[in-house]
Order: sequence, then structure tokens, then C-alpha cells
Amino acid sequence: MDSTVEIRWHGRGGQGAKTAALLLGEAAMSLGKNIQAFPEYGAERMGAPVASFNRISTEPIRLHCSISNPNLVVVLDPTLMGKVDVTAGLDPSGAIIVNTTESAAEVRKTLKLQGGRVYTVDASGISKETIGREIPNTPMLGALVKVSGILDFDTMIKDTEQKLKKKFASKPEVVQGNLDAMKRAYNEVKGE
Repeated sequence: MDSTVEIRWHGRGGQGAKTAALLLGEAAMSLGKNIQAFPEYGAERMGAPVASFNRISTEPIRLHCSISNPNLVVVLDPTLMGKVDVTAGLDPSGAIIVNTTESAAEVRKTLKLQGGRVYTVDASGISKETIGREIPNTPMLGALVKVSGILDFDTMIKDTEQKLKKKFASKPEVVQGNLDAMKRAYNEVKGE
């Protein structure tokens, strides 16, 4: 991993972009990395476009602003691709991961991307099957870890399990569903 990796998450309010960025940041921090994990939104309501960000580094992070040139972009809602410039500032050697049933080649064509890497995974479908509702954040987190290699997947799973057990102490099925969703997306993400 380079000294600092910058990630921008695109989603809609209620899809868990903020939560996914926080889970990733906390897992990286547990491995001794320096992190930032933060959302950027105003008074938007459920369903409005939102962005969240991560910086993960082996060095102290002195920058305190949103990310304009990410190494990785994660798109939780494919309908944003026509409404928000999800590729804005994407590093030419970077990667984008989109929650969609389309192929990576189809997404590349839609986004008119010349360089970089494109990955897709049906995070919505996975979450419906494993969690029981459409919330693509944890499956996209699994796909991101696979694509980026930024963290050890087993470490990410263990850290996420601990966090979710605290949040959903009385709902073990929610915890297991999210872990299963992450594992499936990790194994099912495809790209070019």
C-alpha cells in the first residue's frame, strides 16, 4: 500500500455510506494505521446523494478536507452515475467499484472511462438475500477490501463482527447476515 490511500464513497442517505466508511476506518485503525473517516452532506433527507471519505495511511495524516483525487471510488447506488460525477478526480491508475448487475465493461462504457480499473458486484441483491433488506454498504465493504487489498479480509471480518455485535446485540441474525454479505461480495466482485 502507498503511504496514503484515499477513498470516496457515493451513496444515498440511508444506504450506509457513512457507516461503511466508519467501519473501514475503525478496522484500519485496529491494525495500527492512521485513518480519517467522515461524511459530507448537508440537510439532505433519506435518498439524497451523499459522499463519505476515508484516508488510510502508514504516516500521520495532516490533511483535513474532502477528497478530490481518490485512489478508489465506491458507488453504492448505480442511479447516481448519471446524476453525480462519481469519477471526478479519480486517479488514472485508480479503481471504481459499482453496486450493479451490469458488467464492468458496461459500467466503463456508461462512465466513459478510458483508464483505471472498473469492478462490479450485485451488493443490493446480496444484501436482500443475506440481510433481508436492500442495504448495500457491508457487501460493498467486502468488495472494496478484495479489490484494494488495503486490509486483510479476515481481520476486517473480525473487527466488523465486534462492532456489529455491540450495535445489534439483540439481533444476532443481523450480525451474521452482514458478515455473510461481506464474504459473498468479496468472492463475487468482478472487474477488468
